[in-house]
Amino acid sequence: MKNRLPELRKKRKLSQEELAREVGVTRQTITSIETGKYIASLPLAFKIARFFNLSIEDIFQMDEEEE
Repeated sequence: MKNRLPELRKKRKLSQEELAREVGVTRQTITSIETGKYIASLPLAFKIARFFNLSIEDIFQMDEEEE
């Protein structure tokens, strides 16, 4: 799964730690999502989308192989 999290976070000048605090997870979770090692749960994806005022689809995209 691809995501725009690093791009969106940097636009807001947020560290991984700051974003993690805002959405209630650890910095390691944000790192893992950004690098594609972890796929955000649906509740977490909603929290992240709500934080950035975007839809989940605006942030997370399925890889073609995963469909």
